[in-house]
Amino acid sequence: MEPTLLAGCVVAAVLILLALRVPIAYAIGACAAAGLLLFFSWRPGGDLNLLGGMRPALRLIGSNTFAFVHNYPLSMIPLFIGLGHVAYHAEITTDLYRSLRILLRKLPGGLAMASVSGCAGFSAITGSSVACAAAMGRIAVPEMLQYGYHPRLAAGSVAAGGTLGSLIPPSLLFVIYAIFTEQSVNGLFLAGVIPGLLSLVGFLLTILIWCMLKPQHAPRQQFDEVVDRAAAIRGLWPACVLFLLVVGGIYWGIFTPTEAAAVSLVVAILIGLARKKLNWSALIDSGAETVRQTAMIFMVALAAKLFTAFISLTRITPLALDWLESLDPPFYLVMIAIVVFYLVIGMFLDSIGILVLTLPFTVPIMSNYGVDLIWFGVIVIKLLEIGLITPPIGLNIFVIKSVTPRSVTLSEVFKGAAAFLTLDLLVLILLLLVPALSLWLPQSAFG
Repeated sequence: MEPTLLAGCVVAAVLILLALRVPIAYAIGACAAAGLLLFFSWRPGGDLNLLGGMRPALRLIGSNTFAFVHNYPLSMIPLFIGLGHVAYHAEITTDLYRSLRILLRKLPGGLAMASVSGCAGFSAITGSSVACAAAMGRIAVPEMLQYGYHPRLAAGSVAAGGTLGSLIPPSLLFVIYAIFTEQSVNGLFLAGVIPGLLSLVGFLLTILIWCMLKPQHAPRQQFDEVVDRAAAIRGLWPACVLFLLVVGGIYWGIFTPTEAAAVSLVVAILIGLARKKLNWSALIDSGAETVRQTAMIFMVALAAKLFTAFISLTRITPLALDWLESLDPPFYLVMIAIVVFYLVIGMFLDSIGILVLTLPFTVPIMSNYGVDLIWFGVIVIKLLEIGLITPPIGLNIFVIKSVTPRSVTLSEVFKGAAAFLTLDLLVLILLLLVPALSLWLPQSAFG
């Protein structure tokens, strides 16, 4: 069987299984394994020999799996996931939101701004957009509804704010991107800082404009000035310490990302124990949740590694590059096509699935044009961030709906997130036009 035809059939099978809602790890892994078996069993011009092809296929699957699991950067994934769960159980993220709620209370839409800022702080600790949306959705949305906020503003702001976990370091998507493209995790983490802050500022401006145009959507509340301000200051320091350990430690060369993850996890545990907000039961729960989430990510990553190996064997990517070179399109047209492709596929698949399915095709194209893959990584992650609040899938939208009161309908969440989606597209255009926004910080740190 011709390798290119086989590759096309395998990719089509993956997309069909994903459309049928088969879990992504099973869909990609099964199709990649079947593709490898057929590749070795059915050579072009020959007959099908499954027994003859089984040994090389199993050997390749075993070697790739072993090499992937022994990849040192992978160790930071369970550490950062554990950090997020410990910070949640130790109420570090909850205190961060409460403090910001008090400090921003005088601004129009202060609670919504506090929610988005809290999402940014949560993201800077956990690196997971979905975990951020789930945790902040439980905390912030009911409180905003209690104070009379419109459901669209309450749910939409948290759904959009939750996407900041994709860009603000430490981002699990950046770790996966770094492993599959062999780029520096340090560089990617630092490259995401300014785009993440740009998105945060844009979200805050969106809330401000929304509340100025429709003040009835965000009634203002009065708080005790002295007591609240003192409590707010005390509630900020744990999250700030953890953020400085991760980003500051990497920027100044004190820690590698894995070391920063380990040190931050230990510090978070010590803070929780010292403040008497963390007990053995919470630690055990955090460990169990970390194991479950890590296993899920590793299964997807292992399946993706096999898929990448299969695509490499079929040599479909070099053929696609040769075809692209024969057309000789200008770079801006190729970039527009890739952006539109990611925006469309982001409407139907989750972030990790998109990442592992598309990188074997898009990264070689960008490398062929001499594009900085750190910058391209920021663009891809920003596109995945947009996909989290884009219909019809919009994973963060469904997460928010699952953790908020029944009075908040799915339609309200989508409509509320639409205003922030517009801002996201503007930030994306800015990042495309000004690569220095992504590259300045890593270049200043590593020369």
